[in-house]
Amino acid sequence: MPPETLTPQRILEATEEVLRRFGPAKATVVDVARALGVSHGSVYRHFGSKAALREAVTDRWLDQSHTRLSAIAGAEGPAGPRLREWLGAVFAAKRRKAGEDPELFATYLVLAAENSATVERHIAVMLGQLAGIVQSGVERGEFASADPMTTARAVWDATVRFHDPAHAAEWGRAGIDAAFDEVCELILRGLRV
Repeated sequence: MPPETLTPQRILEATEEVLRRFGPAKATVVDVARALGVSHGSVYRHFGSKAALREAVTDRWLDQSHTRLSAIAGAEGPAGPRLREWLGAVFAAKRRKAGEDPELFATYLVLAAENSATVERHIAVMLGQLAGIVQSGVERGEFASADPMTTARAVWDATVRFHDPAHAAEWGRAGIDAAFDEVCELILRGLRV
């Protein structure tokens, strides 16, 4: 049986495992190549540098939730429940990532700090989805907003405790779900016409 084709996807999967095992400070492209059974040059043919590989892993991690969130943002129906569902999905995804694999989550925090442009692109996508929900609420006569993007930024900032990894230690504490519900209700009351 011929060896499995080396693809960027396989390399990224192997890189995640290597990062989980060695951490971001010690993981090398040679470790990734060894895990795949190829030369490090083969990895470099897909990712021109260690920095490019780490950026691609960060992109992949941040983009994992975009599809689900995009579906919520673009769904039909009242904007209020969609906004609440979207915010809940963001919080659940972040909490799941932090709780299920804390070592990899800590690694991604390091990678995100290294790749601020990647994080900025991720936040821009998130804000675009939020702005779309706000805009649809305005069009349906549910929400009042002169500028949906500015409102989206305000909602993002108001919910920072529930999506910014700096607050991950709080996500498992008693009362966090009630606090989340209270913030969501406050936002929705503020947006309603």
